[in-house]
Amino acid sequence: MSYVLGCVLPIEAGKRDRFVEQAVQAAPFFREFGASSVLDAVGDDVPKGEATDFRRAVDAKDGELVAFGWVIWPDKATKNAAEPAMMSDPRMDMSDMAFDGKRMIYGGFEPMIDEGPGGAFGYIDGFVLAVPTARREEFVRHCREAAPLFLRNGATRHVECWGVDVPEGKVTDFHRAVKTQADETVCFAWIEWPDRETRDAGHEAVSAEMERIDIPMPFDAKRVIHGGFAVVSRES
Repeated sequence: MSYVLGCVLPIEAGKRDRFVEQAVQAAPFFREFGASSVLDAVGDDVPKGEATDFRRAVDAKDGELVAFGWVIWPDKATKNAAEPAMMSDPRMDMSDMAFDGKRMIYGGFEPMIDEGPGGAFGYIDGFVLAVPTARREEFVRHCREAAPLFLRNGATRHVECWGVDVPEGKVTDFHRAVKTQADETVCFAWIEWPDRETRDAGHEAVSAEMERIDIPMPFDAKRVIHGGFAVVSRES
């Protein structure tokens, strides 16, 4: 089964271009060591939430941007085998990064839902949420019911992943980001769109549809963090 290493990080003020440069350089490096897909996207529409949001998730400072991305591996074993070789490679230089690594949050996830034809895309909606562990199957059903709403309104792909290796951090982590309870699991998800214009129109259409139907949410929607991100680097 594919293994998704999902991450969210704060780009230091004034370093967007440097982040893009480093992301473009890093993607083929991960691919060389066996990753099947690498993506980095920069926050473009990241709203403030009542209880949680992406900026608070990484303790973003004034002037900082939030990045959302992933490295997809064929399986966890491939990722584990690649890590020692990658870390010992001299190209793995972490001395001049455009983001604060101490506030980066990351974790390992297994895809549960992967709907849609895929294809070219330049914009994504990113999500992180806490789901009661005992309600996993109900959550899967919910996702399968919700995905067609986005796909018929312009989205090209809808992916939902279940946390299997989500560590606690010293400063920030996925658990704090969505205030997980002891009986909850962190989920990492995204929706792919051709561009922001299609995404904005799609959201409006989906919202109108959801007003006419009832799809119960098996999680606390107030703690979901979400935002729109412009893709700046992608290799697959």
